Amino acid sequence: MRPLTLRRLLWTCGALSAVLVATVVVALKLGAVTISVTDLLTDLARVAIGRSGQLSSEYRLIIFDLRLPRILVGILVGAALSVAGAGYQALLRNPLADPYILGVSSGAALGTIVAMIAAPQFPLFAPLGAFLGATGTITAVYFLGLREGQLDSSTLLLGGIVTASFLTAIIIFLMTTLAGRELRGMVFWLMGDLSTPLQASLRWIFVPGLLIGVGAIYTTAADLNLMLTGEREAMHLGVDVTRVKLVVYISASLLTALAVSASGAIAYVGLLVPHMIRFLFGSDYRLLIPASALGGAIAIVLADTLARTVVAPTELPVGAMTALAGAPVFIYLLRRRLR
Repeated sequence: MRPLTLRRLLWTCGALSAVLVATVVVALKLGAVTISVTDLLTDLARVAIGRSGQLSSEYRLIIFDLRLPRILVGILVGAALSVAGAGYQALLRNPLADPYILGVSSGAALGTIVAMIAAPQFPLFAPLGAFLGATGTITAVYFLGLREGQLDSSTLLLGGIVTASFLTAIIIFLMTTLAGRELRGMVFWLMGDLSTPLQASLRWIFVPGLLIGVGAIYTTAADLNLMLTGEREAMHLGVDVTRVKLVVYISASLLTALAVSASGAIAYVGLLVPHMIRFLFGSDYRLLIPASALGGAIAIVLADTLARTVVAPTELPVGAMTALAGAPVFIYLLRRRLR
């Protein structure tokens, strides 16, 4: 493993940030109405210097009211899911751990739906319900994965899949109480939807919550590196394993809850992105966590762009695009682990 230096960390994050900016420009350009890159960059420069009044109302609607808000939501959701997946994989020492596979996304979705049905006039209850659902689910899955006092990876994975199926059944039951129009929107949301921008009240929760969750997990990065060798060995090296577990579990559940409450259950992002980052840059969590955040943002923006353009003007759920890429990776990792 190459030693991590501050220069390498900054160069890696800078390169990924440049890729993210390029991806955002492409996402703004493509759609039912195609816009040239030259015009796009010129108009973005006008907005930056305070001359947005020179833009036409139609152009402003397409770029700044429709495309840019969903891109920003996609960046936040992708970063949250990727860092959550990296945290779960480190603690559970299971490369197949992912918020979607473990059922945490289903638990967060159930909590969101219950909050929306019980108190639709209080939008702040949705992320709270999602957090309670996510933390309850990961706690249940963790205890289901225990075998003779030790965490068994295969049992844990099976427990997550069964728990996700059970929670999905409850979600379907609750959705039968919704009206036809609400039901169609809820089904699309459950498959991953970025078309609905965050409400102003939720932005003040989502952005600080994302920074707190990612920052809290990053503070445990050095300890997570030591825990890769095993909990007992990490304890002998001075790691407070209980504290690290508590911080990562709560923070990863918070990140999953924020992502699901904003965009629904988007599959396999927390599995695919951390593995790609490990393959490219190594498994040092001091680099893996910020790189996964940027990589997840890139992945979701690309997936949403494809979802908007593949069968335009019809839109596909973002979760369908990520599942097409993530499911083969999951099968490959599962077969390799079994071998």
